[in-house]
Order: sequence, then C-alpha cells, then structure tokens
Amino acid sequence: MRLSIIIVNYNVKYFLEQCLHAVAKSATGFSHEIIVVDNASSDESRSYLERRFPMVLFIWNDKNIGFAKANNQGLKIAKGEYILFLNPDTIIPEDCLQRCMGHLKKEQRAGALGIRMLDGTGNFLRESKRGFPTPIAAFYKLTGLSALFPHSKRFSRYHMGHLDPLQNHITDVLAGAFMMAPKHVLDKIGGFDEKFFMYGEDIDLSFRIQQAGFENHYFAETPIIHFKGESTKKGSLKHVRLFYGAMAIFAQKHYGSWRAGFFSACLHGGIWIRALFTALAIAFKWLTSLIEKKILSKKYHVADTDQHQPSQILVAASTDDYKRVLNILQHIKNQSGIPGRISLKTGNGTGTGTIQGITNLLKRISAREAIFCPDYCTYKDIISLMQQLPGQIKIRISRADSESIIGSGYSIGK
Repeated sequence: MRLSIIIVNYNVKYFLEQCLHAVAKSATGFSHEIIVVDNASSDESRSYLERRFPMVLFIWNDKNIGFAKANNQGLKIAKGEYILFLNPDTIIPEDCLQRCMGHLKKEQRAGALGIRMLDGTGNFLRESKRGFPTPIAAFYKLTGLSALFPHSKRFSRYHMGHLDPLQNHITDVLAGAFMMAPKHVLDKIGGFDEKFFMYGEDIDLSFRIQQAGFENHYFAETPIIHFKGESTKKGSLKHVRLFYGAMAIFAQKHYGSWRAGFFSACLHGGIWIRALFTALAIAFKWLTSLIEKKILSKKYHVADTDQHQPSQILVAASTDDYKRVLNILQHIKNQSGIPGRISLKTGNGTGTGTIQGITNLLKRISAREAIFCPDYCTYKDIISLMQQLPGQIKIRISRADSESIIGSGYSIGK
C-alpha cells in the first residue's frame, strides 16, 4: 500500500463529497486507501456518503471525540507507506499526491510535508507555513502586529511572512489540513496528541517531528484549495480564546513551567489588546455604516432594502451540468441572477463566453461568484484560473454526479 488518506468529517457532507471526488482524480497509478472517520455528524452524512463511495472505509463514531483522536483512529489501521491527513473542506489537483510523495522520497530527511493552500477566492492562506508559537511570536500574532507587518521576519515570525510562499522551504509548522508523512516517522514519534481537541495538534506534531531529527517541508509546487468559514469568524474572540487554550497546552508540554508562565502572561496580554481592537473595530464599522445609510437615503431617497442589487453568478459547465446547477440553485431563496453558461472550449455551444475570456467577462458584468464543474475541466485548471481572477470573486465547485455546490463558508444541496 503506497498511500493512506485519512479524513475526519463533522457535519460537512457536501464538502467531503467534493473532496473525495478530487482525491479519486489524484489517487491514480498507485495503490491507496481512503479512511474517513466521522465524529457523530448530525447532517445525515452516513446515508448520503456511504452509498456514493463504496470504496471508502468509513468509521462512524457515536460522539465527537475531536480532531486529534479521530485522526489517530484512522492511523491505527492505516497500511500505507505514506500517510496523508486531509481536511474534508479541501480540493486537491490531479497531480498533487504523486508530486508530494515524490518530494518526500527525494528528501530523505523530510519527516512531513505541507502544501501551499488557497482560500475560496484564490488568496494564499498564511497558515500553510508557520513558525513555532514562542511567547513573543504568539504575542505579535494576538496583538495584530503580525498583520500590520506581514513580511517582517520579526513581527510575522508566526506565519514566516519573510519566506516566499511560491518557493519550497524547510519550515517549523505544517497545517493539519494537509499533512503528509512517511509512516515510519509517525510510528517513531506517534500520531496527534489527544490532549488537543481543536487547534494546536498540528503544531505539536510538527514540533515532535523536528525533535526526532526530521525536517518539515513546505511544498509550493502544487497548490490546493482549502475552503473555510468567513474571516470574521476566524478573527472572533471565540477563535482567539480557543487559540489561547491550545497554545497554553503546547507551552505547558514543551516549554517548562517558567517559560510556560511567561508564555501565558504574553498570551493574556495579547488577548486583552485584541479584545480592545475588536471592540473598537466593531464600533467603527457600525458607526460608518450608519453614517453611509443616512447620506445615501438623503441623497438618493432610497430605502435600505433597495440599496443593494444581487450580484450575478457565472457557471462554467457543459450544457447538462449547467441545467443541473440551475436545478440546485433553485433551492436558494433570493438567488442571484445567472446571465448564462460559460463554454469551456472555444466554439463549444452557445455559452456566454469561454473560460479563456472569463476575466474580461467579469469586468463587464457585476458577477461576484463563479461555479465550476470539474468534469468539464480539471481541478488543476480551476486552481490555476482562480489565482488569476480578481480577489473578490468567490469560487464554487460542483461535480457532475453531485447534488451539491460548495465554496468558502457555503454549501448547498438538493
């Protein structure tokens, strides 16, 4: 067995469906197994997924045991020479798995490999490569100094902002959303530490890989999509508290009592500063919105409900897929307008335009979303194209034999 792919699912059946289709396209030409561990999902994941993917080994837990413990469940029965821990809200290109295993085989000191991740608008996700959360690095992150100086070697050391994301690097921390490792390395150091329920388990595993004398490699050559919730959720105080809890566990485990105490003090200070900034930002946003509404209502005499027209959705698909997507979108109330189908080849049908000219088309109409059907183009093409589109265009994906459409913070199905 060359590769074991382990995916933990919790109430994201539509994301997992599209993820498994992408994995199937990439896992060709070598022996592999796919293990899905479900943490007691309540969205009918079992009835929806089991009949669609008979080749997948499903483990159905009766309660949510957390990310680390569920991954370890899969690891215990995995037989592959290489292990891939993969999030269900990811889309990988066709050449991804072969190239990653090839890199690990070439780099004998590599203990694990992470990858360049893009969000649903094609923007680089900084958590693809990170430094260890030293007290000062965590303080810079929580206070927002790392965001103010994103390329500084000092202030952005948590995300290693000084390293070019388009180049391969040896780094400290890899993201658990996509982490591939030789099984003999995991047999030596163990899997994820189950003290971590959410956040921090990938940092701890990366730390132990380095402690065992191996290197963590950031691989930039075959980017993937990591669909996630909206950035406002990630910047919330709840997220900050969860992050603090995970970092506190990490500090107690690896830094000793004195350094852990200092680390905790830095984190507490950072959280209070972040809380102040968050409150000021919310107040400023509310005040600005109120002023804009009053100015608009006086100048144009329009009601609040009339100020925003729905944006349009472009659908890049075959004729049959176009009809299928429209059928799915009918389940959404107040759906945006759809001006027509995007042909994926010049002269193919009577679509609104071709995929080669989609950038110019987006400039001419008020589209803010584009839905791609990967059976009519490759995942690699979609990922390449989304990096060329304007940053505000949100990318959705819907495979031909699916009843769902997914995107960042977005999933719908029939």
